[in-house]
Amino acid sequence: MSASRTPRTASAVRHVPFEDLGILAPLLAARGYETTLLDAGIDAIDPDAVAGTDLLLVLGGPIGVYDEDRYPFLHSSKAALATRLATGGATLGVCLGAQLLAEALGAEVRPTGAVEIGYGPLALTPEGRESVLAPLDGEPVLHWHGDEFAIPAGAHSLAYTPGFPHQAFAVARTLGLQFHLEADHRVIERWLIGHAHELHHHGIDPRTIREQAQRHGPRLEALAIRVLSDWLDEVEA
Repeated sequence: MSASRTPRTASAVRHVPFEDLGILAPLLAARGYETTLLDAGIDAIDPDAVAGTDLLLVLGGPIGVYDEDRYPFLHSSKAALATRLATGGATLGVCLGAQLLAEALGAEVRPTGAVEIGYGPLALTPEGRESVLAPLDGEPVLHWHGDEFAIPAGAHSLAYTPGFPHQAFAVARTLGLQFHLEADHRVIERWLIGHAHELHHHGIDPRTIREQAQRHGPRLEALAIRVLSDWLDEVEA
């Protein structure tokens, strides 16, 4: 009788409850990952919490990487991510998570004074068209950001939009995505409620995003699963 295989482990850093793993949760479970959810500001996020896991996922949230004075937990999060990146462990960052990774890799992250919220087409760079993101070229993805990151030294710029020229980067076993492939279109209402004040502030009608999610969500989910599966194949190899 052969010995059972040790399960892979994943840790996911969540900043707000409704920006969760979404469609990634069942994908990871199907691939044999045992996932630990860490709530930023509540759970300890330090080098010990993230160094030994096979896969680290850092999710989005409505704060900035520069908000340490108001959100002191960012200090320990940044230190943990720097340690993680130095070890070369597979790491995926989404929106705020990608910005934290970019900063940990020495790139600037700054507010733009503008926002990109809702479903809109993504354009890929030549490197992006040769990457796991290839199926997304020209496809509407979910954007929800106002800050932007520079591309870290040594990383490949993979995607852009007219208002945000840096939408994705890859270096070694790290992938940073400014947009949200993980969001489950079936529960977009959680996002619309959770970000109600931001939507109102920017004059964005939640009915528009709700309709976009219904129209684009099913196709985007299929593409996202393909992209994320291909990336996992790469980092697990």
